[in-house]
Amino acid sequence: MYREIYETLKKNFKLRNMDVEYFETLDEAKLRILSIVPVEASIGIGHSETLQNMKITDALLERGNVVYDKELAQNSEECKALKKKALLTDWYITGSNAISVDGRIVNVDHSGNRVAAITFGPDRVIIVVGKNKIVDTVEEAVKRVKNVACPQNAKRAGYNPPCVKLNRCVNCVSKERVCNSLSIIEGQMDCNRIKVFIVNEEYGF
Repeated sequence: MYREIYETLKKNFKLRNMDVEYFETLDEAKLRILSIVPVEASIGIGHSETLQNMKITDALLERGNVVYDKELAQNSEECKALKKKALLTDWYITGSNAISVDGRIVNVDHSGNRVAAITFGPDRVIIVVGKNKIVDTVEEAVKRVKNVACPQNAKRAGYNPPCVKLNRCVNCVSKERVCNSLSIIEGQMDCNRIKVFIVNEEYGF
């Protein structure tokens, strides 16, 4: 089934100047990243459960890339500095909260560093998503982000906005809210900039 969806995704994203590639496993996607990202390139990493499962930061560091990943920080100040440095890298690798078959990429961020980098800054962006992140329309993507991804990400990060208990968005103004920046990528000016890697496995929120 996902092979058929992939062909539609590929066509619709291409119309919006974005490329889609399909992989059966996360390891296949990892090998593809390592094959196209130059060893001399600087890399920014957007926090993602999918990428943590892939262990892509370790692989890039081991072969000699300069990598800015906030998960490597020892404290909050270092974390903030790494997120800023990631905005000006050659390549940015991240996950996504949802993509729609009609060709949109939808994310929500706490601090906004990930959606900022996807939008502008790094020369090239790779977005890795499991098949569980695929929905039909952009409306469904936003719904998924707010009602599935946000509660789980808030809980993972140790925050307790109302959605954690309710398992649904109530458009709160809690100080512990994690959904501060909603991003919908509708297309790209540079047709070579964004690549979406779809993995035929379920990963992340």
